[in-house]
Amino acid sequence: EQYGGFITQQMCQLGASCDWSRERFTLDQGLSEAVQEAFVQLHKKGLVYRGSYLVNWSPNLQTAVSDLEVEYTEEPGQLFHFRYPIADSEDHIPVATTRPETILGDTAVAVHPEDDRYKHLVGKMCHVPMTNRLIPVIADSYVEREFGTGALKITPGHDPNDYEIGKRCNLEMINIMDDDGSMNANAGPYEGLDRFEARKKLWADMKEAGLVIKEEPYTMRVPRSQRGGEIVEPLVREQWFVRMESLAKPALQAVEDGSLQIVPARFTKTWTMWLENIRDWCISRQLWWGHRIPVWYVFPDEAAADAAPGSRCDDYVVARDESEALQEAQAKFGEGVALRQDPDVLDTWFSSGLWPFSTLGWPDQAAPDLQRFYPTSTLETGHDILFFWVARMVMMGIELTGQLPFSTIYLHGLVRDEQGRKMSKSLGNVVDPVEIIKSHSCDALRFTLATGTAAGQDLNLSMDRVTASRNFCNKLWNAGKFILMNLESADQERWQSLETADFAQADSLQGLPLTERWILSATHQVVDEVTAAQERLDFGAAGRLIYDFFWNQFADWYIEAAKVRLYGQVEPASQASAQKVLVYAFRTVLSLAHPIMPFITEELWGALPHKGPALMVGQWPSYAHTIDQDSLEQFKVLQDLVRAIRNSRAEYGVDLGMRIPATLVIENDALRELLQQELAVIGSLAKLDDTASVEAPAAHSGNGAAATATNGAAASSQSVTVVVSPGVQVRLPLAGLFDAEKELQRLSKQESKIAADLEGLTKRLSASNFVDKAPQAVVEKAYAQQAELQKKLEAVKQKQADMAQLATAL
Repeated sequence: EQYGGFITQQMCQLGASCDWSRERFTLDQGLSEAVQEAFVQLHKKGLVYRGSYLVNWSPNLQTAVSDLEVEYTEEPGQLFHFRYPIADSEDHIPVATTRPETILGDTAVAVHPEDDRYKHLVGKMCHVPMTNRLIPVIADSYVEREFGTGALKITPGHDPNDYEIGKRCNLEMINIMDDDGSMNANAGPYEGLDRFEARKKLWADMKEAGLVIKEEPYTMRVPRSQRGGEIVEPLVREQWFVRMESLAKPALQAVEDGSLQIVPARFTKTWTMWLENIRDWCISRQLWWGHRIPVWYVFPDEAAADAAPGSRCDDYVVARDESEALQEAQAKFGEGVALRQDPDVLDTWFSSGLWPFSTLGWPDQAAPDLQRFYPTSTLETGHDILFFWVARMVMMGIELTGQLPFSTIYLHGLVRDEQGRKMSKSLGNVVDPVEIIKSHSCDALRFTLATGTAAGQDLNLSMDRVTASRNFCNKLWNAGKFILMNLESADQERWQSLETADFAQADSLQGLPLTERWILSATHQVVDEVTAAQERLDFGAAGRLIYDFFWNQFADWYIEAAKVRLYGQVEPASQASAQKVLVYAFRTVLSLAHPIMPFITEELWGALPHKGPALMVGQWPSYAHTIDQDSLEQFKVLQDLVRAIRNSRAEYGVDLGMRIPATLVIENDALRELLQQELAVIGSLAKLDDTASVEAPAAHSGNGAAATATNGAAASSQSVTVVVSPGVQVRLPLAGLFDAEKELQRLSKQESKIAADLEGLTKRLSASNFVDKAPQAVVEKAYAQQAELQKKLEAVKQKQADMAQLATAL
């Protein structure tokens, strides 16, 4: 209740739109019954068994842990070289190990059968250091002749590779450790010592006995428990297992034949590798928290049960509850028997593997939810538990229900800190999402997470990115305020017309000005693009498309253009049309953004004129038939014109607030007419004065050869002509609009600064001690900086020349 409630609270604050009435916990009644049923069914099929095998043992927790719960880290250690004396001989075999304490459990020394150095020793016996035991020298092709000394000590009871050799060669398996990692009676005089204390003591004794060759530093892959962090010890223990080979085959086949899709597809290789090399799953844990294994051991009477070590024996029954267990035991072993339930619990991933159907009422096949919702469609989870959880859900689902639990696996990345490190308390880099929500808003955090990376890629969470997302939220909010402010005077009739504003049909664009046709076509285009991205589960791309359309087209261009229709002496019909387009396009943006940014979009939607609910993912129709490509291309010309004028103003230092004259020279008659109709919009966006005009190009230029200026511009005696594109030019009379001498002085200072930087870098690169001794990456970066500075210097010099020529012309 405490920790589960906290997690639920975080999810609510993050805007997870779940049906919270269906919240379940794995130990709830019903789910626990499903776990017992699954165990019983798998046991009846011969897929669950008990056996003594080498497992990963956590000495601190004193429980077995699965292979997937062991994390390997590279850590500095020592490689210990020593002599294995040959019995009745002066000869010895040199051997190396990273864990000297396991020498006490050795049951053989292995060499390669074709290694000439040791062929003569195969079959002989050798002394186990510091013990009275003799063990054989055996030949096994597993040994790599070129690695180390070419001889391996074999400890089947404490190493997974040695365990396989031990089974293959029928070697004795000696366990030298107790559950807490201390040495047991098989360790002789080292009994009772901690495993690491025993390592030091044994090595010191071997050194004293003259058996030590050398020690050397060695980087080891150390297995640590994901749960407790301590070094895991491979130990032979009696545990419960699930046979996995037959369960893995249909899960492999489902991905291979396409009935199960993994997104992103690159994780298919990981899936295949894991399942093709799967080992039986150790499902028993020696913990007090979890689902108790539904196995009851059967004793002749209570006295025998009380006397049995660990309350276990060879006879047992598997049942759903104690009452059923007693009936089965009495039927099989007779009246008067005594039962003791296995004290172990199941691996938590066993119950998690049943989640898609246990939460829907399984094993009750008639459960309404199971019939309605199973199989589900898409599973979304982190890539780090693809095998921990996802593969087991698939295998359990197929085995116990006969169906895949879902058809698509969508894997998201992990959230890391800004430097790409995994968040941990020890590093002090844990980011609390609730604190980010308080400072930046939930929508900003969600947008950052959704758009940060592609599927399956980890996200380095930068607060700068969260701030940028908050700015996007602010931009969205301010756009909504602007639209609502311009609807304040709307009467009931106008408001109702805005509620039903709809441009989803191609003919609804007819008769509208170019700017409105453009924004509506762009709106419909982004709907189709976002829908396609969402359908392929590319949510990052969907978010970026929404961002780009809203910020770079709707807000930066259309809202500014719409002001021409909304303010001043304008036709009521033109104003009403612009309001409808604004409301329609903005409602569409809110609908598209709502899955990512639910709070701000819902707030703005409620204030806007609207009729009925917004369209959501999967509900959008195709708008391909309503996208006017001509309008998109024509408005791009308008945008290029405005950008060219803005760039020229900036280039020549014209005051940003000053309105300037301009003549748009357009060759195409239809385009010229369209731009003439939108001249007020162009003037507003480019800050042109009332004398701005649109003309056809003159048949012959009367100005003679014009001086060439930067950015495709040419200076005549009175103006600068900028070539925007073939057939599209803009003429800017700049006389008196900027101070040419002041601009030349600024360019001269800029030239001096760049030249000085370039000279310093060139001297640095000419020094042999830098080029020869500095890292290659540093040298390459310096050469790239040199090339960039040379380009900048050339550009400034060209601009100086152009400016001087322009100043003379003006």
